[in-house]
Amino acid sequence: MDILAVLVKLIQGGIGSLASYLAAHVLLCLVPAFFIAGAMSALIPREAIMRFLGRKAPKYISYPAAAAAGSLLAVCSCTIVPLFAGIYKKGAGLGPAITFLFFAPAANILALAYTGVALGADLALARLFLSLVFGIGIGMIMALIFHLEDETRASQTEDVFSQRGEMRKSPIAFLLSLVALLLSGTLKLGFLTTTYTTFTLPIKGIDALQNTMFLLFPFNPGRGEEGVSAQGVFLIVLLLLISVFAWRGFEKIHEGAKFWTWGAFSLFVFTLLVASTGMEPQADGLKILLTGRTIGVAVFLTLIGLIGSRNLSGDERTDWIWESWRFIKQIFPLLIVGVFAVGIIRQLINAEWIEFLAGENTIIGNLAGVVFGIFMYFPTLVEVPIAKMLLSLGMHPGPLLAYLMADPELSLQSIIITASIIGKTKTWIYVSWVALFSTLAGLLYGALVDGTSIWLIILYLIFILSLLVGILWLVNHRKKRKPLFIQKLK
Repeated sequence: MDILAVLVKLIQGGIGSLASYLAAHVLLCLVPAFFIAGAMSALIPREAIMRFLGRKAPKYISYPAAAAAGSLLAVCSCTIVPLFAGIYKKGAGLGPAITFLFFAPAANILALAYTGVALGADLALARLFLSLVFGIGIGMIMALIFHLEDETRASQTEDVFSQRGEMRKSPIAFLLSLVALLLSGTLKLGFLTTTYTTFTLPIKGIDALQNTMFLLFPFNPGRGEEGVSAQGVFLIVLLLLISVFAWRGFEKIHEGAKFWTWGAFSLFVFTLLVASTGMEPQADGLKILLTGRTIGVAVFLTLIGLIGSRNLSGDERTDWIWESWRFIKQIFPLLIVGVFAVGIIRQLINAEWIEFLAGENTIIGNLAGVVFGIFMYFPTLVEVPIAKMLLSLGMHPGPLLAYLMADPELSLQSIIITASIIGKTKTWIYVSWVALFSTLAGLLYGALVDGTSIWLIILYLIFILSLLVGILWLVNHRKKRKPLFIQKLK
């Protein structure tokens, strides 16, 4: 009987976690982000990105370009590794390729958007800034250490990155409109959260439904339990309808837009508007709150529709829909499984364990976050609900950031695959740098959260950057004098 009670508790925890996730995070956050990723993949010419990654390209262009290219790909590290292999073998310099390998899973647009919504904008910004600084730094260090081998390889490969690819204005405007939709639906700014008008729909029983949902799926922020509101139930039903229409319409989009395609888009539009609108169940009906977020979402949905229908070609629209659908099929099922698992894990983990290992912003605590990221790998974006759970169980925000930076990079399977591409020596040196900089990132952010003076934080950062520059100078100095011993290792 005890075993049955435990199983029921675990399943209830998994269902509650999944229901809360679908109701709170999918629509205004992930749906626009999926379509942004699809637009980037479909509408940006490959040559326009890749030509900047060649070894001969200026460093001030190649490294930021590598990070920018990585930000476009909302995929996990296991998917990034083959892409990394492709650009590396076609002529990309080792340094930019490593930056791409690091930045893509750590700070792609989906990861940042979801981090901002689930964990806060400050953590998302810290993840972006530190991933950018350390990703470029690791790439430059690797390039300098293995410069001789990289020169030899470059001389034997054709540089395909000199090709030109032009970006039209219409796709740029379309992309910017999608980004604006994402921001209007997720940012917690005053003019977006302000309620401008209200009205009541004479629908009885919604308050009883909401009370029932909170009984089934408790609202407990202390344990990361968000509960499920009546609005959440309605959104989940709409999401299920969308999945049916999208599967029939998007899966065969290359055969042309049909009833199911237009039905899916109509449901998307309606659901996003519902998600952006406030709802308060009352005894006499359902109170509707029209906020600035509702207005913003409506405006940018209209703009997206106008640009897409008038300024994009039929092939461009088809490719956009297909690439977006490909991202959804690839990532979303894994998210469902992962979030369900989070709810189960939450029931099993004792908060005291987390507080003991990583409850404070110490070197040991941040190293624990890194190690947890190595052995507890989750597909892209699933690390975010895991992080939210760890935060609710007592993990300090510093070690939490260390985990978020290490988890997408240092999974055992990714390490093995990377080693097969660039060799064991390069891989283990790369892993060591990632572990070191993830720990440093956690310490810096943790110090900021603990109230350390911003000026002292800046001094810490200057010290770390100076250390990084010193390492780069030392390696470069040795490079000019004689080949590095490490380059002789195989």
